[in-house]
Amino acid sequence: MKTPRKTLLMMSLLLSMPLFAGIEGDAERGRTAAAVCAACHQADGSGMHIPGGESWPRLAAMDAGYMYRQLVDFREGRRTNASMMPFAAMLTDQQLKDVSVYYSQLPATPGQGGKDAAADLLKLGQRLVEQGDWERYIVPCGSCHGPASQGAGSNFPGIAGQHAGYIERQLLDWKQGKRDNDPQHLMLAIAERMTEQDIRAVAAWLSTLPAQ
Repeated sequence: MKTPRKTLLMMSLLLSMPLFAGIEGDAERGRTAAAVCAACHQADGSGMHIPGGESWPRLAAMDAGYMYRQLVDFREGRRTNASMMPFAAMLTDQQLKDVSVYYSQLPATPGQGGKDAAADLLKLGQRLVEQGDWERYIVPCGSCHGPASQGAGSNFPGIAGQHAGYIERQLLDWKQGKRDNDPQHLMLAIAERMTEQDIRAVAAWLSTLPAQ
């Protein structure tokens, strides 16, 4: 029996995905160290959606291992952001782990930026998030990011309930080759096949979903 092309693609994605071990950190120490993060990410880890400007992601309830790896990537230059890199560099490796554990234990807050989006844009976003577009080899978000896009371990973060402005910026960065620190460059492969309209739609729809 011939194996469907969709199944073959997903098998190759899973087999190429690197493993990332859990981290050991102290949430109380992390709360203290996270004081430097509050100006942008807010005391409750909710982040900020800034239309037309730089949006800051929600960190609350995100996977600790994923956040730690992103902080290390900022520190070591594998991921670049003029604001984040100095803060990641000023903390010790243990402090990065503590901060990540601290934010992971905070309750999730609602995403912003999609509530007032046009109905046709949200409809497109929902279709791409839930079904993908296999004619263009754009897989549904849940294929990697888990059921309901709530995240899958430390490699694929929860993106449901993340701010639209942040998601849009990251997808554009992958599409434009400005970000490439994802496992096996899977996001680059997806983002480069998306139009800017697709990206706006997906970002808007994901921001309306509940985070866990």
